[in-house]
Amino acid sequence: MAKSRLMYIEYKGEGITGPARIGRVTFSGSGKSMYYDGRRFESLKGQGYKANCRDVETGEQYWISGCKKDGNDTLYPGVVEIDEDAREEYWLTVRQCPDRLGESSIRSEGKYAKRRPR
Repeated sequence: MAKSRLMYIEYKGEGITGPARIGRVTFSGSGKSMYYDGRRFESLKGQGYKANCRDVETGEQYWISGCKKDGNDTLYPGVVEIDEDAREEYWLTVRQCPDRLGESSIRSEGKYAKRRPR
């Protein structure tokens, strides 16, 4: 059975910020590929700018990482959507906020909240 986990996924094709979500990512047996939403991703091996993976089919760049417990996964302030099939685990296990189970998005203050993207 393939391993999977909730991950933060941000599209970087338009620059250093882009649409972001929390969703379930599945890993290949070798661990070299990740799968999400019908796409296959592989590491940029340190060659991306604010991105760490690329969609193998389109070449589009993404940042994919584990979810942060404080919800500040973005670099800059932004809204992060949460997939329906990930919502319960996200709010109960990752964030430990059972009172927020009905929320389908979060506002992330971001790592660089005081800075503005160029």
